[in-house]
Amino acid sequence: MSKKIDPKIVIIGGGTGLPVLLRGLKQYDVDITAIVTVADDGGSSGRLRDELDIPPPGDIRNVLAALSDVEPLVVELFQHRFQNGNGLSGHSVGNLILAAMTSITGDFVKAIREMSKVLNVRGKVLPAANKSVVLHAEMEDGTIVSGESKIPYSGKKIKRVFLTPEQIEPLEEALHEIRQADLIVLGPGSLYTSILPNLLVPKIGQEVCEAKAKKVYVCNVMTQAGETLHYTASDHVKALYDHMECAFLDMILVNSGEIPKDIQQRYAEELSEPVKEDLEKLTELGITIIRDHIVKYEDRVIRHDTKKVAALLVSLLETC
Repeated sequence: MSKKIDPKIVIIGGGTGLPVLLRGLKQYDVDITAIVTVADDGGSSGRLRDELDIPPPGDIRNVLAALSDVEPLVVELFQHRFQNGNGLSGHSVGNLILAAMTSITGDFVKAIREMSKVLNVRGKVLPAANKSVVLHAEMEDGTIVSGESKIPYSGKKIKRVFLTPEQIEPLEEALHEIRQADLIVLGPGSLYTSILPNLLVPKIGQEVCEAKAKKVYVCNVMTQAGETLHYTASDHVKALYDHMECAFLDMILVNSGEIPKDIQQRYAEELSEPVKEDLEKLTELGITIIRDHIVKYEDRVIRHDTKKVAALLVSLLETC
């Protein structure tokens, strides 16, 4: 009797949105591959990147923790961040372990692979590239802002983002996973600083465009000051298309639920507002729209409902 092959989902992103989604997906019988940005240059990741000349480990660490299947205390240890200590303050244990494992194995990808075994990770975690990249933004006034952590604070509207160095090789394994995928998921996460840095790695964006898999974009629920101020859902899609030079999305998942006024007011203080679902313009773009109440609230912070979003994505596999 042949072994049942689980459907393959490739999820592309970074930041805080990707781990939230993965925690829900790992509960299903699906083959998960997460392709994670290596453009982070802030905080603990940025310090390790500069001091040790390694790709930033922070986004990778969060994804490993989300997909791990070990005792909760082990995950808590891996995610623990030192609050004080000369040189240690601000660093997380997991970042330091990934840096140490990179030194031991001599390779960042090997380090991730070994840590995946230690943490009993459900799925594959792959960096978008095996070396650090620098994210730059060209603003509408022509100025250039360099550094992922600096872009949202420029106070200007982004025209486009791009990477250096120009010669960046993606992992052949990542390209293979994209080709073999049954469903490719982008987001949720910061449009310009978490999602696009992956797609801009040469060949990755091209493979996503050409892949036979259905492609779905999990749209952000709230706009983000410094990145997507006043963006509608179709504005998010157009930004992806402008950078990729191909209309590659089949579906978009948008939140249809009303966000409580008190939470909206709190977010308004950060110049953030609900992303408007401009359904007519999305339809004009030829995208299938999936609408549902896909958010929950934790301490008055809006998060995607990991269980509901995961269930919706898994249900799409039946139509792929």
